[in-house]
Amino acid sequence: MSSHSEKPSKNISSDVDIASDKEYAIKIKNVLKRFGDIIALHGLNLQINVGETFGVLGPNGAGKTTLINLIIGLLKPNEGEIFVNGYDVTQKLKEIKEIIGVCPQEAAVYKFLTGRENIELFGALHGINKEEVKRYTTNLLQAVEFVETSERKAKEYSGGMLRLLNLLMALISDPKILFLDEPTVGMDPRARRKVWHFIRSLKNQNKTILLTTHYIEEAEALCDRVAIIDYGELIALGTPQELLEKYSAKNLEEVFLSITGRRIVEGI
Repeated sequence: MSSHSEKPSKNISSDVDIASDKEYAIKIKNVLKRFGDIIALHGLNLQINVGETFGVLGPNGAGKTTLINLIIGLLKPNEGEIFVNGYDVTQKLKEIKEIIGVCPQEAAVYKFLTGRENIELFGALHGINKEEVKRYTTNLLQAVEFVETSERKAKEYSGGMLRLLNLLMALISDPKILFLDEPTVGMDPRARRKVWHFIRSLKNQNKTILLTTHYIEEAEALCDRVAIIDYGELIALGTPQELLEKYSAKNLEEVFLSITGRRIVEGI
């Protein structure tokens, strides 16, 4: 992350309107977040529609994880408002937690439990009936061809397998809104494609998905719209195709390069 005193402002309008906050899965109004003298997010405005797969693209340190942590209530904004399913995050966090699932950037599992046991434990913590947890766990494992692997202890898993397990744990409560923070980091190309297919199937269930990534092809393959942020500011917003046409670019990497003079993946 970098202080915004070092960079000219590129913040753009995100077309936030005066419609009811309940009309959107997520609505972010003029959010500013500081860590000491560093501005992590600078006056951010975003609307994410119900059932939309929305991508947040940017280099490491751009503010992507900070944004998710603000929306799910792990952090509080210094200024601005955030609404999830019409609930104000600062006032109705309990209600919000009941409808969201979070796959964090760092895998958070019990290494001495099996994959299946991790998922079922997480379901139990959500207060779901034991038989229902077992049934839904099996359905999730079958959907990503993870049934046999799920019988092994998580301490034996590769980084990519842990990421997939975290994704399944986030889904055990059947959330309306799903947050995926760099969900395919550490996965080989075949596993990444499998996860992409699975994420597309979630969209067919009308789930709202907020996906952060610095993989260009991931955003292009999965997202209905993409927000590109840099130094905590929104610098581009639209469907992948709209952005490619607007900046006469071949991919979103070229869009970012055109706007900032830097590459997304390297962040330099």
